[in-house]
Order: sequence, then C-alpha cells, then structure tokens
Amino acid sequence: MNKMITSPYLPGWEYIPDGEPHIFGDRLYIFGSHDRFNGPAFCANDYVGWSAPLSDLSEWRYEGVTFKAVQDPGNADGKFQLWAPDVSQGPDGRYYLYYCLSNQPWIGVAVSDSPAGKYDFYGYVQDKEGGIVGQRENDMWPFDPAVLFDDDGRIHLYAGQGPLNAKMAKQRAKTHKYTYHMELERDMKTLKTEPQPLIPNVTNSAGTGFETHEFFEASSIRKFEGRYYFIYSSVRMHELCWAVSDRPEGGFAYGGTLISNGDIGLDGEDVNIGVNGKANLQIKNYIGNNHGSVVKIGDAYYVFYHRQTNRHMFSRQGCVAKVPFENGRFSQAEMTSCGLSDALPGRGLFEARIACELYSKKGALFSAHPLIQNKNHPAFTQDTGDVSGEDAQEGRIAYQYIQNMTDGAVAVYKYFALSDAKSLTVTVRGKAQGLITVYANEKLSAVLPIGKDEAWHKVTGTFDAPQIPEQPENPEQAQAARMSLRFTYEGKGAVDMLSFELA
Repeated sequence: MNKMITSPYLPGWEYIPDGEPHIFGDRLYIFGSHDRFNGPAFCANDYVGWSAPLSDLSEWRYEGVTFKAVQDPGNADGKFQLWAPDVSQGPDGRYYLYYCLSNQPWIGVAVSDSPAGKYDFYGYVQDKEGGIVGQRENDMWPFDPAVLFDDDGRIHLYAGQGPLNAKMAKQRAKTHKYTYHMELERDMKTLKTEPQPLIPNVTNSAGTGFETHEFFEASSIRKFEGRYYFIYSSVRMHELCWAVSDRPEGGFAYGGTLISNGDIGLDGEDVNIGVNGKANLQIKNYIGNNHGSVVKIGDAYYVFYHRQTNRHMFSRQGCVAKVPFENGRFSQAEMTSCGLSDALPGRGLFEARIACELYSKKGALFSAHPLIQNKNHPAFTQDTGDVSGEDAQEGRIAYQYIQNMTDGAVAVYKYFALSDAKSLTVTVRGKAQGLITVYANEKLSAVLPIGKDEAWHKVTGTFDAPQIPEQPENPEQAQAARMSLRFTYEGKGAVDMLSFELA
C-alpha cells in the first residue's frame, strides 16, 4: 500500500480505542486501551505505545508494550483488564500514566522517564491518610481518569462514570453519578482536594444546557487559548461532546458535539437514536461507545476517537478527523478517510478498510445490537486472529477488509485530491453476481461487474473522473476540489472488498 496518512491511522491489524493524543517534544503519542481482535471483552490486551514525528504523521512507530495489567499489585493473576488511560508529564519531568482496571475501585499510577515507556507501577491515587480513592466510604467511582498538569503548576485529575438514563440512575449507587474533579499534590498521586462533581447527569440536567447530551464516561481534559475544554462521551454513547470553562475545577458550559462515530447530527438535525433502534439511514457507520480527545497540531485541531469493527464492541480502532475551531468554539467534525491530512492522493492503491462510512441498504445501527449479525450487514474484519506489534515486526500481519457487502451496501471514502485517473481496480472475492457502482462527487464514474469467485481477484474498469476545477479561491471551492468516492454493490450474494486502485 502507498505511504500516506489515513484514518484509521494505525495498521489494520491494530486495535487501539480510547485514544488520548499528546505531543511530547517533536512527536505525537497515542495513549489508549488495547482491544484484541475478536476478543471476549473490552481491552483484552496490555497497553502498547504508538508515536509519529510531527514532521511526518504517516510514519507511525510501534513503541512496544508499555505497561502490563499484571504489573498492578491488585492484579497479579491478570484477571482484570486495563481500561482507558491518560498520561501527563509531571513537575519532575517524568511521565505519569493513570489507568483503571475493569470495574476495580482504584486509579493506578505508573511512571516512566520517557513517554514511550516502559512504565513502572508507582502507586494508587489516595488521600493524605493513605485511603485509596474509590475504596473509602461513599467514595466516587474511579473510572476513565484524565489528567492535566497546568501552566500554574497545579495538577488536575478527572474520573467517574454517570448513568445512561434515569432508570440506571436509580439502580446505581450515588458513586456512579458523575465525573469528578480533584487536585493532586506534586507527587502526582496524593489528593490535595477531595473529588467534586463536575457536570450534570441525566437526573439534574434540566435547564443547564446539557439536556440529552449528559455525561456518561470517557473524561478528557484539554487547555486551548487559556480556557479549559472537558471532553466526554455523552449518554448517546456514539458521540464525543465538549464543555468549556475559564477554570479547571468547575463552571463548565455545554458546547456541542465534537464527533459521532456514525456522523449522526452532522447535517444539523439533532437525532437521538436509541441503542436498541433498528437500522437507520441517518447512521452512516456501525456505531458504539466512543472515547477520545483533541490535539492541536500546527494551526489545526484534530479529534481522535474510535470505531467498532467485526460486528461487536470489543474490536475498536482509533480514528481521527480534523475538527473546526473558531472563536473558542468547536463545530462537529466529519468522519473522513484522510484523517490528519486534507486529502489522499488522487492516484494510488488504497485499503478498503479506510472507509469512513459503511452501511447496509437500510442503513447502520449499534454494533452491540443482535440485528448486526443479520446477513444483510457489512463489517470491517480480518481472516486471522489477533496480531501483535511484535508479530508485525517479524512480518506476520493480518489484512483487514470489508466483509459481506450485499445488495445496496455502501462504502464511502473521503477525500481525495482530484486527478486525471482513467481506471479503477478493485480487489474482491465472494459468492456474488452483480455490479459495483462508484460515484465520485455524486457523478457516476465507474461500473464494475462482479462474478462468483471466492479467491481474491482484481476487477478493472474505466474511471470517469470529475472535472478538475481551477485553482480554488475560497474554502467552498477548496472543498469542491476534493473528491469523495461512494461504492455500492448491487446484485445477488455478497462480496468482500480488500482494496481499490486509481490509476
């Protein structure tokens, strides 16, 4: 495949959800959970590191295993999984990793001399008397920690989980009601202030501006232009939202949606699609929980989030999109295939897995919904089992592809630089008899006949590219100068798609 910047931004065999992007020195680091392909639960693998030089964000480097679940003294037998982490450089110059283990009442802290790790266990977040936060009477639930070492030397920690609805709020203990803010001493683990609720939940949001976008989980904190941006997964699960304040410990006002992993609401229509809803054409990708954050690179802002694959919630992959930011406010980002770049090359070989939209004839739905197992739904998947970074370094990798495109299934790719490409080749397989039609910027540009062949094979046809516009003079013209591709299968049976090439 061509060397290029895409979204998902890591290799197809890697599954890093809950991504927290941080710039340390001249590199961008991603700290996240680590799913196992087709794993039995969330975050079945140990933490691993990935980083890229700011000078070339296509050059992602595997940093190896950074912290193992069994390094936590409370998990010597390894029966708990490492959930979403965050990292901050401390006042002593070292790097501190904050994590939680699956449904365990503590926040662990590990430390390293390098952001790339490896990290050593350091201790638990505790009060001045040694009481572990999460284990004290009526304590908060220490879930999804986020940390900020502020310019003034103060250290802020956020963590917690809220209810998805009023019924859940009644069933859960009060410790599961909010995300909380607490300040730490300079040792990076001792409480300086006790946990205090930060933003409303579903039981007390009336009149606050947070209605229908209340906090559920996935705390993250950033500071831009002197203001504090709290980023979180709302009760809708598929969306990351943001709130803003002039101070880190409270006063946050709801801002809006950063991104939905189904592009729900991108057209401006506020649609609340329930977890148990059927397939819907307003959902542009198979949705599920979401977790991530924002980083500023140069003059642009990017939101890191994750998508679901393999027809369930346990094989999630990190994605990224450029997010508009103006006058201190974010607008909802559009999912794209080009991620950290403005456009992919107008010619080249591209993996089918970088589709930013994938849905059936009737649309998409929640990845945890039993109906997703229905034969009419496509999915991102791979033929082999889980692959590690060490496997990949030794040449053992797995190729991800789109599985089971039945009649009316759609895969969309955004965006490419317009070019004078004359041919389109797809690599496909399957018990299928029909056509793949390809629209470029809504212009019918290719029609490829698909026959029954269960081995991977190439099908080539002519490509009638959209007209290349003159030099754009404004943002609207620049947008029109980029090309989107929409692949639709029409016919009998089902086809798998591995890649396509514009030439």
